[in-house]
Order: sequence, then structure tokens, then C-alpha cells
Amino acid sequence: MFSWLRAGFIFVVVLVLTRFIPFSSFFRNVNTLVHELAHAAAALVLQGSVMHIHLFADQSGVTYTRFQEGWMMIPIALAGYIGASLFTVLLFSLYAKGRVKAGLIIVAVLATAALALFVRNGYGVAWSAGFAAVTLLIALAGQAWLMKGYYLLIAFLCLVESVVSSLVILYLAVVDPAAAGDAASLSGTTAVPAIVWGLIFVSFALWCAKLSLGSLFAKKNVDSGHVQRYGGNLKE
Repeated sequence: MFSWLRAGFIFVVVLVLTRFIPFSSFFRNVNTLVHELAHAAAALVLQGSVMHIHLFADQSGVTYTRFQEGWMMIPIALAGYIGASLFTVLLFSLYAKGRVKAGLIIVAVLATAALALFVRNGYGVAWSAGFAAVTLLIALAGQAWLMKGYYLLIAFLCLVESVVSSLVILYLAVVDPAAAGDAASLSGTTAVPAIVWGLIFVSFALWCAKLSLGSLFAKKNVDSGHVQRYGGNLKE
């Protein structure tokens, strides 16, 4: 069984290493994109509307939505961090199944759809277009080693950022609850303190990170295992 201690150790190592990868700050916005798209998707499912999405160079983002009833704020606000964490699980699950190309195409399609439908600020448009183009090019024309390396870069950055961003929200919920983003919005709607929502986000992100790493190392164990045939004589 993949332990929490092992997952925590790997997470810290990945967190440190990804900070030294050139241009990693550019790719960290994938988590922001998925986070904001999850808000948008929740609004649309509830028959609301999405006005626009803004993405920024500091890995922050904002989604402007309209909806009919006040309670709808709850699932819409929850969708961001939960959606980003679940997307991490999806990425690692696809990798474990050998569906790297399919995963890259999914990521490129999401960026393209966001660009076409929702993203409207200058940086967000440029980032979405550039990221979608690079990802699609690697998915369709890249060598296997390049696809796999690029895919793991995106997957690990999504994993790290989904946890780190939820920890930031929890920290803000403690020191300045009004600035705690989605946790503050949920607190204002439900009267449940922002710190409680922050703890929920962190707990869910950590659980999804453990699931993701577990699927990755389960695949490695299968790939590196030995196959032995046992049995007696066979008659045709």
C-alpha cells in the first residue's frame, strides 16, 4: 500500500525539483486553467453563464459567472480546487494506462476551448494559445521520450500546484479570512468559517495527490516486475 509518509516525501522532492526546471512558472498555469474551467463548468451545469476568465502570470486567475440562486455559489466555488485535484488524478491515471498522447490532447483541447470561449485578458489569451500549440505539437509530432517527459512535467506541476494553492488558501483563511478566495466566498454564503473550507480543500488535494502518486508507482512496479510461467506439461 502506498503510504502517506512515502507520498509526503515524494511530494517534497518534486516540489523542490520543479522550482529549478527552466520555464516551469509558465507551465504552472495549467493548474490555474483547470481550476478556473472547473468553476465555469459548474456554473454551466447549474444553467448559469460564464462571462469570462482571466489568467495571470503569477499563476492566479478569476472566473466571472452569473447564476440564478444564491445557493449555487456553493458548488461553483467548490468546483475550482476539487476539479483541479481530480484532474491531477486523471493525468496520472492516464499515464499509468499508457495513454500519454490522449492525455496531452485532452490538455490541449481544454486550453483551446478556454481560449475560444472564456479567456479574455491579454496574458491569458497569449498563454492559452501558446500552451495549446506547444502541447498539441508535442502530442502529434513529438518523439515518445519527449511526449512522456513533457506529460510528466505537466502532471507533476498540476499535482504540486493543486496542493500548494490549497495550502495558500488555508494560510490566508487563518491570517486574513476575507482574502481567502473561494474559501471566503463559501464562508460568506454558508456562514461556515473560511478555515474549515480551507481544511477541506487541503485534505482533498492531499488525498488526490496520494492517489496520483500511488497509481504512478503501481505502474512502475508492474513495469519492473518479473514474469514467470508456472504449470505442467500441456497437451494439444
